[in-house]
This record gives sequence, structure tokens and C-alpha cells, in this order.
Amino acid sequence: MRFIAEREIVTLSHHAMDRAVFADGALAAALWVADKPPGLYSMRDVLGL
Repeated sequence: MRFIAEREIVTLSHHAMDRAVFADGALAAALWVADKPPGLYSMRDVLGL
């Protein structure tokens, strides 16, 4: 994500140090959706955003 002004750029970035962090997210999403009815869900739903 970048915020760009006339004379500056502010950048927000994320760097995973280990791929296990993605597995943790996938597991959390799987546990969340396990008791939900069939439908279309997004990570916004999983994270409650």
C-alpha cells in the first residue's frame, strides 16, 4: 500500500519470515468456515472486517 503526496511516498509492506505464517492463516480460515453453511466467503468474513 502506498500513500503518495507531491514530495513523498509512504509505503506499508509485509514480509513473512517463515511460510508457516500462511499455514496458520489457512488453518484459522478452515476452522472458521467448518460450521458455516455453503456460500461465498472472503477473508474479510474470516477476520470480521
